[in-house]
Amino acid sequence: MIRFPSLRSSLSPFIALAALVGSVLALGAQAASLQISPVSISLRASQAASGISLQNLGERPVYGQVRVFAWDQRNGEDVLTPTDELVASPPIIEVGAKASQTIRLVRKSGAGAAAAAASGAPERTYRLLIDEIPRDDEQASGVAIRLQYSVPVFVAPSDEAAAPNLAWSVLRKDNAWVLRVKNSGALHAQVGAASLVDGAGKETEVSKGLLGYALAGREREWRLPFDPNARVAAPITVRANVNARPASAAASVAAESAGGK
Repeated sequence: MIRFPSLRSSLSPFIALAALVGSVLALGAQAASLQISPVSISLRASQAASGISLQNLGERPVYGQVRVFAWDQRNGEDVLTPTDELVASPPIIEVGAKASQTIRLVRKSGAGAAAAAASGAPERTYRLLIDEIPRDDEQASGVAIRLQYSVPVFVAPSDEAAAPNLAWSVLRKDNAWVLRVKNSGALHAQVGAASLVDGAGKETEVSKGLLGYALAGREREWRLPFDPNARVAAPITVRANVNARPASAAASVAAESAGGK
């Protein structure tokens, strides 16, 4: 099982020789030449397969490993667990210079597919992770820069009217203020461009862009840019883009002891 505080695509440099700054920058520019489309995959409840395209705009081949994880949320954080409900092919990729490659995603028949098709069942969610593998010359030089791409995959519920149903709260937890959203609906909510507005009309920005996801039937939490000792009182209004649409909702305010859920 893998726990991630954030699942946004990230650049992870591993630099063995700090003196090779110029080489690092050059390799970073080449690594960033891989483009992925689409950046999010949605399958209908009855859909058995889909695909994702990788395009290498660079002058050198890109090598990578492709893995699929079931994506869940526990204790307010994202959790990834290996799964065979969704299979990626090929699992090892080599995208030539100025070339492209398609990764095919196939749903296996079985418990996962049956659960997704069941009446009233919520959306099923996965993460497709694509890890770049350093080339031999990078390993030999002692410098390896790797990119990891994390692509959300959603399998829609059979109920076409399914939607997220969000309840917001601001609370103290582990000596910090956090924003919690509980999604009691059967569909995920993508939350972006979020801010909080207090009773005096003062607005505090939480995120300029993507904040994260609240999966169906789950809770998600994010730390707020508040002093831990600040007094936060109702009324608080959450303004955010939810599934690319502006939304506004009242948030409850409460205190919570360390380690509480």
